[in-house]
Amino acid sequence: MDMTDTMNAAIGAVAIYAGLAILILVWLAVQTGRVRQAEKVFMGDGGNPRMIRIMRGHANALEFIPATLLAMLLLALTGAPPLLIHLLGLLLIAGRFIHAWHFAAADAPPWQRVAGTALSFFALGGAGVAVLIAGLMSLA
Repeated sequence: MDMTDTMNAAIGAVAIYAGLAILILVWLAVQTGRVRQAEKVFMGDGGNPRMIRIMRGHANALEFIPATLLAMLLLALTGAPPLLIHLLGLLLIAGRFIHAWHFAAADAPPWQRVAGTALSFFALGGAGVAVLIAGLMSLA
C-alpha cells in the first residue's frame, strides 16, 4: 500500500468513527428530549436532578468527541497508519457509548461512568500525544 492508499484508508477510518460518534450524539439528544418531556422541563435544567444528569452526559460527549476526532483527522492527514486511527476510534466510541449509557439511565452502576471516562481519556490523550509527535516529526 502506497502513501496515498494509507492516507485514504486512515481518512476513511476517521469517517467511520465520526459517523458513529455523531449517532451517539443524536441518541443523546433524543434521550435529552425524552427526559425534558417526561420531567416537563422545557428550558435549561429547571433544577431537576434527572435533567441535570442527562444534560451533563450530553455536554460531556460534546467535550470529548470533537477534539478527539480532530486529532484523529490530523493524524490521518500526516500519514498515520490506519491501525492507529482504528485503535483510537474504537476507544473513543466504546468510551462514549458506555458513558452515554450511564447518563441516559435514571440510575446506573458507577463502573459505566468510570469505564466510559477512562476509555475516552485514553482516546483523547492518545490522539493528543500521537498528533503532537506527528507534528514535531513533520518539522524534521
